[in-house]
Amino acid sequence: MAFKPPAPTPAGLWRRVPPAIFPAIMGLFGLGLGWRRATGVFGVPPGIGEAILGAVTLLYLFGLLAYAVKLLRRPLVLAEDLRILPGRAGVAAMVLCLYLLSMTLAPYAAPLARAVLGAGFAAHAGLVLLLLRQLLAGPAEQRRVTPVWHLSYVGFIIGALAATVFEFYLAALSLFAATALLAAFIWAASAEQMLKETVPAPLRPLLAIHLAPLALFGLVAHALELDAVALGCAGIAALAVLWFLARARWLTEAGFSALWGAFTFPVAATANLWLSVGGIWRVPGGVALVAATLVVLPIGWKVIALWARGQLAIRTNAATA
Repeated sequence: MAFKPPAPTPAGLWRRVPPAIFPAIMGLFGLGLGWRRATGVFGVPPGIGEAILGAVTLLYLFGLLAYAVKLLRRPLVLAEDLRILPGRAGVAAMVLCLYLLSMTLAPYAAPLARAVLGAGFAAHAGLVLLLLRQLLAGPAEQRRVTPVWHLSYVGFIIGALAATVFEFYLAALSLFAATALLAAFIWAASAEQMLKETVPAPLRPLLAIHLAPLALFGLVAHALELDAVALGCAGIAALAVLWFLARARWLTEAGFSALWGAFTFPVAATANLWLSVGGIWRVPGGVALVAATLVVLPIGWKVIALWARGQLAIRTNAATA
């Protein structure tokens, strides 16, 4: 049988933008918000966090524009990206970044930030409907629970955190309760799978996503003055971090890939939680923020460099418009 090379990407700008750029961008947003939070905790210069947030905002808007051009060329390409795991994770992260962008903009342009938050909820709801349609109509493999489900379905908790910035506390509390039930289901299903099966090495970085909801629930609980819940989340997150550190070699056995973007936001979110809770978590929060900086920036740089060289779309099997 003769080997048939893959069809070349048709001529035209941004026909194969890989959604896999967005998890790393999401992590960069979390890092910038962490350094912004550190200004009030440790008195670090505010310019550090704002510089990171300004740069990642421009990067995100550029990535969003590029992916929008891809969608305008052929809207059905979105459904094709959602059929593969890196695509589902990337598209979900792209939508969740709208919530993070709203928090970034809040101190500067509150009305615009609220509009971005509303757009985030609308886009996220639309994404969930698309995913549920694929879930019901697609093959059984797509109905398998994965850590990416946290991004797709539990990700509304980031919207809840953004809602607390604008004092929409009732909405935040409702989202907190609903997403906590979803997260518990995903954690339980994933734990059962890990006990019965071995996680393939290339997919192990995705396990880090399980840490993000813990941190986000703690952040929302702290904003809602549910201090006992926030402290509990901080403690459980610490145990999870210790487990991940102990299994670091196992998690990274397959070597660097675009899926390493899954490490970025959970680490940054955990640092944010510990800084927010304060007290005995103040110093661990500072250490975690420095560690997050050493993790998020290199991974973000490598992922964006792969995109710039045209390799990321091939490695993640991104759909072509």
